[in-house]
Amino acid sequence: MDKDMEGGNLGPYQERPRTFPDMRSKPNTPLIFRLLMRINTRVLLVLLLFGLGALLYIGASTSPIIVFVYSVCILSFVVSIYLTKWVLSKDEGPPEMVMISDAIRDGAEGFFRTQYGTISKMAILLGLVILSIYLFRNTTPQQESSGLGRSTSAYITVAAFLLGALCSGVAGYVGMWVSVRANVRVSSAARRSAREALQVAVRAGGFSALVVVGMAVLGIAILYAIFYVWLRVDLPGGMKVTDLPLLLVGYGFGASFVALFAQLGGGIYTKAADVGADLVGKVEQGIPEDDPRNPAVIADLVGDNVGDCAARGADLFESIAAEIISAMILGGTMAQRCKIEDPSGFILFPLVVHSFDLVISSIGIFSIRNVRDPGVIGVIEDPMKILQKGYSVTVILAVLTFGLSTRWMLYTDQAPSAWLNFALCGLVGIMTAYAFVLITKYYTDYKHEPVRTLALSSSTGHGTNIIAGVSLGLESTALPVLVISVSIISAYWLGHTSGLVDESGNPTGGLFGTAVATMGMLSTAAYVLTMDMFGPIADNAGGIVEMSQQPESVREITDVLDAVGNTTKATTKGFAIGSAALASFLLFSAYMDEVSSFAHLPFNQVDIAIPEVFIGGLLGSMLIFLFSAWACAAVGRSAQEVVNEVRRQFIERPGIMDYKEKPDYGRCVSIVASASLREMIKPGALAIISPIVVGFLFRILGHYTGHPLLGAKVVASMLMFATVSGILMALFLNTAGGAWDNAKKYIETGALGGKGSDCHKAAVTGDTVGDPFKDTAGPSLHVLIKMLATITLVMAPVFL
Repeated sequence: MDKDMEGGNLGPYQERPRTFPDMRSKPNTPLIFRLLMRINTRVLLVLLLFGLGALLYIGASTSPIIVFVYSVCILSFVVSIYLTKWVLSKDEGPPEMVMISDAIRDGAEGFFRTQYGTISKMAILLGLVILSIYLFRNTTPQQESSGLGRSTSAYITVAAFLLGALCSGVAGYVGMWVSVRANVRVSSAARRSAREALQVAVRAGGFSALVVVGMAVLGIAILYAIFYVWLRVDLPGGMKVTDLPLLLVGYGFGASFVALFAQLGGGIYTKAADVGADLVGKVEQGIPEDDPRNPAVIADLVGDNVGDCAARGADLFESIAAEIISAMILGGTMAQRCKIEDPSGFILFPLVVHSFDLVISSIGIFSIRNVRDPGVIGVIEDPMKILQKGYSVTVILAVLTFGLSTRWMLYTDQAPSAWLNFALCGLVGIMTAYAFVLITKYYTDYKHEPVRTLALSSSTGHGTNIIAGVSLGLESTALPVLVISVSIISAYWLGHTSGLVDESGNPTGGLFGTAVATMGMLSTAAYVLTMDMFGPIADNAGGIVEMSQQPESVREITDVLDAVGNTTKATTKGFAIGSAALASFLLFSAYMDEVSSFAHLPFNQVDIAIPEVFIGGLLGSMLIFLFSAWACAAVGRSAQEVVNEVRRQFIERPGIMDYKEKPDYGRCVSIVASASLREMIKPGALAIISPIVVGFLFRILGHYTGHPLLGAKVVASMLMFATVSGILMALFLNTAGGAWDNAKKYIETGALGGKGSDCHKAAVTGDTVGDPFKDTAGPSLHVLIKMLATITLVMAPVFL
């Protein structure tokens, strides 16, 4: 019997050839990669060496720090290539696993190509709009003094925007590329050892994380160096180095733009398929999750890759890019006010921090090894403890390297002890990140009381499960907000008392201290992304094991990994929300400085007692709720189409339940793909258009009422209120959704009646409600928050 289970030969349906629809109608490799593959290998190598030499020459002409950043990023790419080869060297398991994996890969790559084709067209259109605005806008005094005209500024901003969009898209593709190849290898490894399966999933996620973070850092470093040399920075008649970071804002906006639509489209796809599969498969038909009889199961597994891997790669890329750029802007501004002789250390500090991030996260990834008990399958220590140990190693190294970075980059004779204050700011950020990880784990891991209480509420019905889940999500906002508040105040105070003062003797380091805390929070970003990528890879592996009818002992291993993956995904989302709050605070300060430069008027505060400004705040809060509503409604409408299709197949093909007929998996994949692409436009357009329209309308009103900065003030109020509301809403949605999911997982371990019980059905309902919360609206919100901050910074001239 064991041999039959290992081979999947359990009946007439299994004995038939297990073929899955090939959803590939066109080459799914992105055009840029197809073009590169057509070039002769030797020619490509020569071009690569030439490009590398040019970059090193430009970097050396800029600063030795840039060369250091280049070197670390290139080294991290080498490490990621090693991880790729290591993962791909693992076997793919029996033929039925490979067939399922191929179907998932075809669906994911096909959707990625279509989705990013749509996003590319929108990005080009928005680039033309930005070009038009910048060609007719006023110039700042700094730009006039450096001879940077309107046309040059316009083309630089648009080029940076398109490059940021391209790199964000590549980051998403990298996340998806590795996940669709690692899933089947994790499934195969689970047949031998749970620890080996964990290691394969972690190293696959590590490859994606190192590439994403390395690309974000390298892209900004290359742009900075090119602009530095081209614009003759710090030479007579050239631009000042302290003004250079503002030219990089377009890069962050492009990354945010792609990340928002990637998160929306991928989130709608994955949760529409998941909800449709669960409602009909689990609740109505009573079949297990990822059962091969469910027509929507392939669409569900495809969704894990396009929603959780591709979208999250673009998301974290955007988070790091926004944080680096905002910190560079504030560092340059502070250095200029303090008349620091060499401000490059304060400007390039974020790049150095994230270069060390690549090093320490690599060590954390390699600290997870395959140490197993020979001959004993499925017996391992808690996977969450293993991942937590790796994170602890990374955090300890982050503290050491951050202190080294501050002493190296931020030491100045004007305030010899300032670097120590900023090192403490970084420690505040690192502690904030760790606190977010622990808080989110407490509210979403079924080893702790909140999720077990939620599971217990399922024993009295569907309604009490929903009530308990909503109350848990609402309660979970308290601790993170307190942590964010303490970290902002602490970092601001440490920066304020650093000893750096302007010409009038006023302390100027407060905002930069907050920026340093944000860098500290993201100083372990690569390892955190590794944990995030681990989740969907483990989820996919479990689906492949279930569909290929592997032994129950193998499914138990993947179930444990999947449950841990749910917690790590929720943890990463909490981490992303915290960093979004701090990064938005920094970008808001940069926006106020930008408005002052264009308007030639002081803009230091926003008075919400002014009716128009208060209205702007209301509109910002409304935007968050309306965006969330449209995102959830998009999942609901798409899921209805899936539910109707799955029901139709069960009715018209009654032999599916007896393994006598094959479901039409491709039909569900097609429905979800078209629905998600259609539904992502509306909420995405709302996010982009709203601040521009509001700012422009109130600008006109201010012109006729004698208030020249009214448009800028209303947009500032809108941004502040949207940030506050968005953080709270995202915390609620992400935590409630993760808790509902793991409450279901807890019951599926055999607690409270186990699978198929009434308690389990109530938990499935809660999980279904939470799906669009945690994987569509919630993750999209923290991207929206940062995108609002970058779009207001880029579009500042429209509001004046």
